[in-house]
Amino acid sequence: MTSHMPGTPPKPCPGPDRHPKRPAFAMPPGACDTHVHVFGPQAEFPFSEQRSYTPEDCTYDDLMQLHAVLNIDRAVIVHGGAHGTDNRATLVALDRNPSRLRGVAVIPSGLPHSELEDMHRRGMRGCRMSTVVSGGASFAHLQRLSDETFDFGWHLVLHFNKATELVHVAPQLQATRSPFVLDHLARISAAEGVDSGPFRTLLRLLDTDRCWIKLASLYRLSSEPYPHRDMLPMIARVVELRPDRILWGSNWPHPICPVAMPNDGDLVDLIPHWLPDARSQKLALVDNPASLYGFDPIT
Repeated sequence: MTSHMPGTPPKPCPGPDRHPKRPAFAMPPGACDTHVHVFGPQAEFPFSEQRSYTPEDCTYDDLMQLHAVLNIDRAVIVHGGAHGTDNRATLVALDRNPSRLRGVAVIPSGLPHSELEDMHRRGMRGCRMSTVVSGGASFAHLQRLSDETFDFGWHLVLHFNKATELVHVAPQLQATRSPFVLDHLARISAAEGVDSGPFRTLLRLLDTDRCWIKLASLYRLSSEPYPHRDMLPMIARVVELRPDRILWGSNWPHPICPVAMPNDGDLVDLIPHWLPDARSQKLALVDNPASLYGFDPIT
């Protein structure tokens, strides 16, 4: 888990490329970016003292400007670890555009039912557990969070520090009733690949019919520069097996980015490489997010 020494300020986090290219790939109507964060403004929504990084302010308005350039109609705001379990920054953003936005909360188990009910009314549709950042919820909360949010129709989101963690948590995921999303292809790197234990575990979890795979921030997992062709064998396998369980996300504003900061227009232009036909593109970008997050049908 990423953390900082007590008494020292958390490491500053580079901001995103503020000059996104207009992509060549044309997003279909109703396309959804299922993995973005909003941070701050800090003057209104202070960061958690337990955070493990300090991002720049990356606000709702910044997100809307980005998606106007990328021609993206919908988004899922995954609550950012810098804000800990104080979900106000995400909830206030959801309040500003309820038809276009949904959210994934970072919460501990044991919250009052009325608080979960309010979050659901405002657009939250899942809760995230992480072994990457401090100040949030760990996998120890998995079963209780499943029990507490199941009747709302929420899903669980798992954010792995290492892909081998998937192997250890897989029995819990097999046993839970909730749908679950494996963030960032379960953090399986190109060097690990299709023959690794974590990837074989991922394929078994797809058989549950409750497992969703998020293709986001794969630039972190590649050993090659853009367009990261070494990731294609794993992507092609999951898209072939379950195109109805694939989600796409930009990961804007790319917190804790250990590689060169990507341009979000370039990331959009990877989509036709990953999803080579119109059917798989529409599923991953429009239909699958509408199903999982409860967006209205495109008219």
